[in-house]
This record gives sequence, structure tokens and C-alpha cells, in this order.
Amino acid sequence: MSGRPERIVIDSVTKQFMLRHTRAVKEIVVKSFQGRRAELSEQFTALAEVNLRVSEGEAVALLGRNGSGKSTLLKLISGVMAPDQGQVAVRGNIAGLIDVGAGFHPDLTGRENVFLNGAILGMSEAKIKREFDRIVAFSEIEEFIDTEVKFYSSGMFLRLAFAVAVHTDPDIFLVDEILAVGDEPFQHKCLARIGELREEGKCLVIVSHDLDLVARLTDRAVLLERGRIVHDGAVAEALRRLREPES
Repeated sequence: MSGRPERIVIDSVTKQFMLRHTRAVKEIVVKSFQGRRAELSEQFTALAEVNLRVSEGEAVALLGRNGSGKSTLLKLISGVMAPDQGQVAVRGNIAGLIDVGAGFHPDLTGRENVFLNGAILGMSEAKIKREFDRIVAFSEIEEFIDTEVKFYSSGMFLRLAFAVAVHTDPDIFLVDEILAVGDEPFQHKCLARIGELREEGKCLVIVSHDLDLVARLTDRAVLLERGRIVHDGAVAEALRRLREPES
């Protein structure tokens, strides 16, 4: 154990979803005549009995192929979803980029959304006012700050969302593939800021298919397969297993 306080504690967490299926009318009619029901849904287990601890100052990558459960796990940590079974405890202020523009209102201006989103992320009005100029400068959309965000491009949306999130001074910062959006110079700027958060001792949890990025930003990897953790430890080993052909 590192001796550092635990920021994220996940105990025996299971999460399931109902998958809806579209069936052809002909199939439904045939099965009804046969006295059988055409099943239109099935239960999918996204996470099964997951246990995880993340301490202050750790930079952790959640890895896995599509459908492995990594984004579901990140959403449980963020509070966007609740587990069906088990417990998720988060200790400290949390911020991040999981859904671009979540908490932004399209009919409000960028300025108004900075205050709205900042409040949602736990910032006081006084703190938002103190950080406002830095947030806008980081986003590089000063000339559009009083324009309604429904007129923003996806890149402008991202810039403002990221700028607000990284200025909330979070204890825990979550990132889900968000750096795939936006131009390259801004991506480098975002990566530099994430690096600063890490140096400041923040807890980082990152989901990304960019394995070079993962190797650069994180010091621990959690590899998921079909909703279960199959590796928790060295990043290099997780990347090696992830690069192996599927059996």
C-alpha cells in the first residue's frame, strides 16, 4: 500500500443493461403462431463483481476492447450512473470530460455556461469570477464567449468544457477519449494541463484507445475483459496483453 489516502473505492460492483432488439414483423408473427414469444430484449452484464482502489496522486488507465466495461466504470465513478450491486465511494472534488458539453445549455452564451457548468462542478460564484479570465484564455474562444453555444463547433465546445473542468481544482480528474476531438495544438495544451494536474498530486483516471498516450500519462493500468478486471498493475504488461490478437 502507498499510504496515500484512497480517492476512489469500488467494492463488488455489478452493472447490467437491457439490450433492446429489433425483430422483423414476420419473425414475431411466426413465433406467435407457434406459441412462442419473440424476445425483444436481453440482459447484458457490463461489469461483474469489480473491485478497485485508486489513491491520491495515482494516474490510472482503464483499458479494454470495445464492450469491456471501461466507460461504464468511469461513469459509475463520476456519478453519472449508479451500480446495480456493490458500492462506489469517491472522496474529494471530482471533475472531468466524459460527455462533451454535459451541463452546458445550448441557448446560453459561453459566458453564462462557464458560470452554470462551474457551479455544477462545485465552484462558488466567487471562484468562477476569479478564474473566469483564465478559463476563457485557456479555451482560446474569447471573441465567441458571448455567443450562444448552440452556434459553437464541436471543437469550440470541447475547448470551453475542458477549460472549465481543469480550473475547478479537482481532487479527481476523469477523461474519456475526449482528446480525440479538437485540433492538434489544443490537444497538446490539454495534455500539458493533465500532466500538471498529475504533478500536483491529483488522482487521474483515463480511458483512451491511444496506447502511446496511456503509456506517457499513467503509471498504472486496469485491464477489463467482458466486465471483469483481468490485470491491475504495470502499464507495459496491460498494453502487451491488449495488443495480443483476440482468441
